[in-house]
Amino acid sequence: MHSLSKAALLAASVLSLSAGSAFADFELEILHNNDFHSRFDSINKYDSSCSAEDDAAGDCFGGAARLLTAINETRDALKADGKNVILLNAGDNFQGSLFYTFYKGEMEGEFMNMAGYDAMTVGNHEFDDSEDGLKTFLDIVTFPVVTANVKTNADSTVNDMIEPSIILDIDGEKVGIIGAVTNDTPEIASPGKNIDITVDVDAITAEVEKLQGEGVNKIIALTHVGYPRDLAAIAVIPGVDVVVGGHSHTLLSNTDEKAAGPYPTMVDNPDGYQVPVVQANQYGKYLGDLNVVFNDEGVVTSAKGDPILLDASFSPNEDVAAWISEKAGPIEELKMEEVGETTAQIVGERDVCRAEECPMGNLVADAMVDRVADQGVTIAIQNGGGVRASIDPGVVTMGEVLTVLPFQNTIATFQLKGSDIVAALENGLSQIEDGGGRYPQVSGLKYTYDASKEPGSRVVSVEVETGEDEFAPIDPETVYGVVTNNYMRGGGDGYAVFAEKGMNAYDFGPNLEEAVAEYLGENSPYTPYVDGRITNVAK
Repeated sequence: MHSLSKAALLAASVLSLSAGSAFADFELEILHNNDFHSRFDSINKYDSSCSAEDDAAGDCFGGAARLLTAINETRDALKADGKNVILLNAGDNFQGSLFYTFYKGEMEGEFMNMAGYDAMTVGNHEFDDSEDGLKTFLDIVTFPVVTANVKTNADSTVNDMIEPSIILDIDGEKVGIIGAVTNDTPEIASPGKNIDITVDVDAITAEVEKLQGEGVNKIIALTHVGYPRDLAAIAVIPGVDVVVGGHSHTLLSNTDEKAAGPYPTMVDNPDGYQVPVVQANQYGKYLGDLNVVFNDEGVVTSAKGDPILLDASFSPNEDVAAWISEKAGPIEELKMEEVGETTAQIVGERDVCRAEECPMGNLVADAMVDRVADQGVTIAIQNGGGVRASIDPGVVTMGEVLTVLPFQNTIATFQLKGSDIVAALENGLSQIEDGGGRYPQVSGLKYTYDASKEPGSRVVSVEVETGEDEFAPIDPETVYGVVTNNYMRGGGDGYAVFAEKGMNAYDFGPNLEEAVAEYLGENSPYTPYVDGRITNVAK
C-alpha cells in the first residue's frame, strides 16, 4: 500500500530479504504508443507521406499495417517467454491525414480494436470535432478509455463512456491505470459545453487514493500532458509508479543522439523512490517497450527498455494494408489532385515550426495575406501547431496540402490595435520551452524576441511592412487588418485577445488548405524560404 512511503516499504523489503523471507517480484512489459494522428499510411524520414520510390528502397516507417505487425510480433514473443504484457495508448489518435478528415474517428477505432489495446487516454485532438466526433470513436472501441480529468454532465453524448481509471487483473496482480489529458484542452480543442477538463494532478491524486483503497499498489499514469509536465508534476504524485505519456511527441532513447532524454527517464519521487517516465515519439514510427519489475509492495525495483523503430524490418500486415487501401478508395481522387510544384522540401516539422521561423509557416501566412489583400489586410499570424507536416520536393498534391493542414480551418479576418498584436505575439511565445503549438508564424510583419526572458516579456520589437522590403515600428494605437485561422480567432491556443479585442471580424472565409493550394499553384514552381522575419536574440 502507499500509506507508507515507498522508500520505507523498499527498505522493509530489503530487511525482510536479508532475514531470509523473500518477496515475489512481479514483472510487467508495457508496450505503448502515442500521437498516432491518423497516420495510417507509412511515412518517410520527413514524417510526410512515403512515396512508392521510398517504399521500394526500404525507407518508409510506421503506418498502421506495420504498427500492427510490430505489436503482434513483439507481444507474441514476450508472451512466449512467459511475460505479462499490456498495450497502452497515450492519446491523439485523431487528426493529421485525409483518413480522419473523411472518416472522423471510425478508422482509428476499428484499427485499435484490431491491435487489442488494454487501455488508452484521450488526447486533446480527440475533441477537435467536439464530443460528437469522439462519440463515433467511443461507440466502436472495445477497450476502456480512461481519463480522470474529463468530467461529463448528463447532457453529454459521451456521458459515462470515459472512465477515470481501471484495474487490470494481470496474473493475479492488480494494476491500476489512470488517464489524464492536458489541462489546456478547452483552449486548443473543442470539448464543448458539456465537458469540463479539471486539473490533471488533482484528478490523478484523487484516483490514486481511490485505487489504493481498493488494494491496488501498482499504478500507471497514462497521460497526454507532455514530457516536461510528466517529469515535473505527474511522476512526483505520491502513489504513481510508472508514467506512460504523450502530447509532446517526445523521442526518448538510450541510443539515438537526437532523443530528448533516456528511456525510461527516472524521476525522484518525494517519497524516496524512482518513477520511470516514457514516451514513444509520434505517427506510429516507434513502439515503446518498457520492462518494469515491482516488488510485493508495489515498489518499482527495475525499469528498462527502448522504443522499437518501425522500419522496413517489419513487414506491413497484409490484411490491414488491404483494409487501408479499401478505405482510401473514396478519397484517392482528391489526394492525387496536383496543385503545383516546389523546388525544394517545404519544412513543416513540429520541432522547427514551434520554435523558429519555418518555411511552411511562411508559406501558410503568405498565402493567407495574399488571399485577403484586397480587403486591406496586411498581417497574418498562424500558429505553428496548425502546421502538421513537411512537403517533399517536386509535384505537390492536394493530399499533401491536407496532410499539412488537416483541421478544415477557415480564414478569419478582423482588425486589431498594434498593442493587441504585440500581446498576441507574447501569448504565442509563452510556451516555447514546452514546444507549444501557439508559436506565431507571421507575414506582413517581423518581430524580435528574447526566449531567455519570462513569458509575457519576451517581445523585443515588432515592425510592420509598409512597402516592398520596407518596415516601420508597430504603432500601439493604430488599427491593423489581420488574418488568421478561425480556430485562433475564436481564442484557440491562448489567443484570447483575438476573440476579445478583434473588431469587424469575419470567421467564415475560404478553407485555409484551399487558399494555400491556390497560392502554390499561382506561384509554381514555388521555392520555400525563410527571410529573417522572426529573430530570437537569445540564440
